[in-house]
Amino acid sequence: MPTKTDFKQSLDAYQAKRGRFRIVDVPDTQYLMINGHGDPNTSPAFAEAVGALYPVAYKLKFASKRDLGRDYVVMPLEGLWWAGDMDSFTTSRDKSRWDWTLMIMVPDWIDRRMFAAAVEQAGAGNHPARLGDVRLESLSEGRCVQTLHVGSFDDEADVLARMHHEFIPDNGLRMAGTHHEIYLSDLRKAAPEKLRTILRQPVDTALGTERRTGQNRRR
Repeated sequence: MPTKTDFKQSLDAYQAKRGRFRIVDVPDTQYLMINGHGDPNTSPAFAEAVGALYPVAYKLKFASKRDLGRDYVVMPLEGLWWAGDMDSFTTSRDKSRWDWTLMIMVPDWIDRRMFAAAVEQAGAGNHPARLGDVRLESLSEGRCVQTLHVGSFDDEADVLARMHHEFIPDNGLRMAGTHHEIYLSDLRKAAPEKLRTILRQPVDTALGTERRTGQNRRR
């Protein structure tokens, strides 16, 4: 019987502690992805996106175990979130202005042939409404800052404000990518106050720090 891999346990990028911001180098990672817009609590597109991702994710898991002898735990839902004004996340929390990409991580041994077969199989029965919008894509985030948030999504604002406006600049960094959330809890079952979410922000060296570093190297 093949060993079942749980990437949440084996990959450093999925490790985070409550109350601690940590700088982590995230390797290029492959995901099932689907895009959308609007309030995740009220937008039909959000529920339809989730309903399209999971059937493909499970078809891939079963195919990997059956055909390759490589079993793994289906990974949790993740999301990239952005808006024209990032205060929509930390101050106004205007969810109607949010754009998002929902994702489920899949191992790097999953190829496009397996993906195409899984999509076909997922559509053979009760065809998900947005199945045709699911894609297989690699995400390159590199250096990131992340922490574990425990509580409702609406309580993230203070944590994100500290991350964006204190920890990142205080460490000579600047935001350089899209806000990323990893939902470790089952959103359908967990009480809001018990939700466990990794909050991740890709970063780069701040421009002033780059100049100082370059000057130091020349001396």
